[in-house]
Amino acid sequence: MEPPSSRLLLLLLAALLLLLLTRSTIHLFSPASAGNRRVDLLDCTRFSFWCSAKHRPSSSSTSPSSDSRGRGHSNAVPIHPLDPLTVREMNLARSLLLAQPPFSNAPSAVAFHSLSLAEPDKSAIEAWSNGGPFPSRRAAAVARFEGKPYAFEFDLDSGAVTALPVPASGYPTMNIDDMISSTVAPLGDAAFNRTVVARGVQLADLACLPLSLGWYGSAEEGRRLVKVQCYTAEGTANFYMRPIEGLTVLVDIDTKEVVEISDRGRDIPIPKAEGTDYRYGSVDGGGSGGGGGLPLRPISIEQPAGRGFEVEGGDGGHVVRWAGWEMHVRADARAGVVISQAKVRDPETGEWRGVLHRGFVSELFVPYMDPTEAWYFKTYMDAGEYGFGLQAMSLVPLNDCPRNAYYMDGVFAAADGRPFVRENMVCIYESYAGDIAWRHSESPITGLPIREARPKVTLVIRMAASVANYDYIIDWIFQTDGLIRAQVGLSGILMVRGTQYSHLNQFPADDDSYGTILSENVVGVIHDHFITFHLDLDIDGTNNSFVRVDLERQDTGRKESPRTSYLKATRRVARTEKEAQIKLSLYQPAEFHVINPSRTTRVGNPVGYKVVPAGTAASLLDPDDPPQRRGAFTNNQIWVTQFNKTEEWAGGLFVYQSKGDDTLAEWSERDRPIENRDIVLWYTMGFHHIPCQEDFPVMPTVSASFDLKPVNFFERNPILSAPPHFAKDLPVCTAAEQE
Repeated sequence: MEPPSSRLLLLLLAALLLLLLTRSTIHLFSPASAGNRRVDLLDCTRFSFWCSAKHRPSSSSTSPSSDSRGRGHSNAVPIHPLDPLTVREMNLARSLLLAQPPFSNAPSAVAFHSLSLAEPDKSAIEAWSNGGPFPSRRAAAVARFEGKPYAFEFDLDSGAVTALPVPASGYPTMNIDDMISSTVAPLGDAAFNRTVVARGVQLADLACLPLSLGWYGSAEEGRRLVKVQCYTAEGTANFYMRPIEGLTVLVDIDTKEVVEISDRGRDIPIPKAEGTDYRYGSVDGGGSGGGGGLPLRPISIEQPAGRGFEVEGGDGGHVVRWAGWEMHVRADARAGVVISQAKVRDPETGEWRGVLHRGFVSELFVPYMDPTEAWYFKTYMDAGEYGFGLQAMSLVPLNDCPRNAYYMDGVFAAADGRPFVRENMVCIYESYAGDIAWRHSESPITGLPIREARPKVTLVIRMAASVANYDYIIDWIFQTDGLIRAQVGLSGILMVRGTQYSHLNQFPADDDSYGTILSENVVGVIHDHFITFHLDLDIDGTNNSFVRVDLERQDTGRKESPRTSYLKATRRVARTEKEAQIKLSLYQPAEFHVINPSRTTRVGNPVGYKVVPAGTAASLLDPDDPPQRRGAFTNNQIWVTQFNKTEEWAGGLFVYQSKGDDTLAEWSERDRPIENRDIVLWYTMGFHHIPCQEDFPVMPTVSASFDLKPVNFFERNPILSAPPHFAKDLPVCTAAEQE
């Protein structure tokens, strides 16, 4: 018989082999950023669900890499100052960084955490005209070397390199190397392996996640740490529903050392696999959409005259024109999708008028409401800790996006700084769901036979990020009447905890389950989602003001009217940032306008846009709770700050293990003047999620949105002249004969 140590070694080697070759699609936390030092065809077998030869274009290739539609990346060139870095520009920036001391002494030891476009100044963008000279192309990078973070800007025209300051606390976004090495590290620890086997789990079935741990004091400072928790994938693809509850491993990301193992769930059984798989071939739904009713029939929007929008430059372009809109769209590793220079054409004058200089998801804050040892730290910042764009998956045609969709790729930097392609990351399409843009029919009593209606057709720009278990669907929706809607959909799989109970009546009265029992031995934990948007509104220029329009009750004198009260709108211009900190209240109604005080309509109203709130759940955590200190940007639903190019990320540039000392809340406390200035509006959507059984084993999408709506921006209804639909302009389609 072999000695125990030999058997353990063989078991470990077998587990590592399985991890790296056969089950990597579920053993790794959303491997979106392809951070291997060199991703070649052999390595691609480990990441087969996203990686192929064409996904890693070589700058020396004689023929461009392309996807099935012929989109090339290797030889792409920017055609707009806001276009993302091309493959060649990324390789140039990488070379410039690695040539700098001390990196030049050991370039293979440099870890890239971000490499992206450094946007030109607004004045340079506005001064640029199509065909004219470009502003200097610049790249921004964050890297780590020998345990220290560095930040740089590179002038890609001159080759000049500028070092930038780094934050006092926190670490950069994890890259895929960090995530992979963290999940593999526990397998090298004999105590961990014994614990897993003692729980009745085979090492080959392990599915482990690297979980950010927030910040809870000095004990966790001075080194990058991650907490690893594991599940069993035996019998199901939905391993999230089979947690090894209470087993948490603290890992040093840099040394790969297992610092601590906490095992407090030995008495909690692992939930069963039956009924947890969500894949179509594993579910008996009859195609009816649930409930056993009539089966769903395919629906498709047909455009016999072709798409109604155009992308400048075709495949590889980023300027989108549709109806009365023009905007720049690009993928970003941290933000996901960035909408820039959104302009609307004035129907009266034909002038292109500025609305949104730049809009994107700045941060997501997801605190779970279980304060126990294995859960208290689960308070994720999905953009700053994991990279919201890096977690964006390729969209699924006909299901994520309709048949008439156009797709854009994302080109990002891996952990070695080399570019890779996230194919079909963004889709753009026109949507018509039977909604009405405007209508009026005259009553018969007027004697006027008028029935006027216009269809509401919109343009949708979509991405979907799969941040481990949760899926976020981000839509930027543009309407012909000048409205912009930002919509967030939540789907995916709950993060659940195991429990020894299989029925609600087994829970003791004093036992807080911290959620809802969903199935035998499975509790869905209560949690929040907060999504903070950075909205650099430039309404007809950069000098704008923020106006709060309060609706207040006024009392009438008895001699004035039979009425005793009415509502009055009172406008208050915010002079400083603190005056623009807004907590929404149902019983203190208001509108929130961004106006250009120097431009008015013909009757004297200042032109503007207003934010129409929705998704208004607010954080209920103690402001001094460590997670809320880091997530203090959710203390208000609306903030307005003076524009500062360095203030992009609501949670700070370095979010991982940060103390919350470089957040939107800190910037706003400077109380800078914002009246008639270049300002940024920040809006936070919120969701309280109390799980229910309908969320098991995968969640139906729940959505909310807020609007940026014109207010006195146009002289009149801007779509008054929009044409109706006529039957003669549409194809004649015959429905299939019903059985």
